[in-house]
Amino acid sequence: MTDWTFGGLWPYEPRWFDTPDGRLHYVDEGPRDGRPVVLLHGNPTWGFLYRNFIGPLVDAGHRVIVPDMLGFGRSDKPDRPALYRIGEHIRRADALLESLDLHGAVVVPQDWGGPVGLAWAVAHPERVAGLFLLNTAVHVPRGRFKVPFSLTLFRAPGVGEVMVKGLAAFHRLFLFKVGVMAPERLTPLVKHAYLAPHPTWSSRTAVLVFPREIPVRPDEQPWARLAAQMEAGLERHFRGRPVKIVWAMRDPGFTPDVLREMWLETFPDADVVRLDEAGHYLQEDAHERIVPELLDFLAKEDFHG
Repeated sequence: MTDWTFGGLWPYEPRWFDTPDGRLHYVDEGPRDGRPVVLLHGNPTWGFLYRNFIGPLVDAGHRVIVPDMLGFGRSDKPDRPALYRIGEHIRRADALLESLDLHGAVVVPQDWGGPVGLAWAVAHPERVAGLFLLNTAVHVPRGRFKVPFSLTLFRAPGVGEVMVKGLAAFHRLFLFKVGVMAPERLTPLVKHAYLAPHPTWSSRTAVLVFPREIPVRPDEQPWARLAAQMEAGLERHFRGRPVKIVWAMRDPGFTPDVLREMWLETFPDADVVRLDEAGHYLQEDAHERIVPELLDFLAKEDFHG
């Protein structure tokens, strides 16, 4: 039987939310009257990615919500690829977060957590006080997007099934190697915590769908329509609210060009912190830099005006 605390690295009470597609797991820590901080993971990670964030946020008086998307972490993992399209993840996250009746929330998204969490923010701007953005994108591609080589392999029919579902290559090659600048930080116990939710071929279905959802052309549907709505909604609702961007500059997918050409176009006045020695999974490479920036952001006076 899996020890889901992983030797005390993840000591949080599991909570559950039922959807027609399967049960979602999340943690909800800290005082009920604290400011909600919603931490959203991407692929192939889960809430464990934010293990170094939760304690300091709770200690500062905040309420911390960390969902696992369907197919990840302790959430159910039906072997049905259609359930893992980005629109389906957005729909389920909206239902979960709306069930919590949050007010004055700060959304902290990374990777695919960006479209999932920011779609909720755009749909319910009255619930969201500010955005703290890590490497992600919700934009219509400005040209043909250059997919990193490893993800190109995962997208290929047949090859992707063998590599991602059969060999757990998204974890072993991208998460543990390509996606971090300090792989020595990923101890055997940490690697076990990332591999444990996906022990079998069929349990990795969601991991395979995400790279195949990456839009490479500006007109690619349904992404282009969804992204255009999110871009417009973010500009309309959040340009006048606190936004901070912490960006890993050595991310092979969300490069500095994404920061410059997309996010600083959407939020030209955002406070930006650039992490020169962090990769795609910047929560692993640089949590000591990110957490103080987040705590400082949450303490800003303009949240309370």
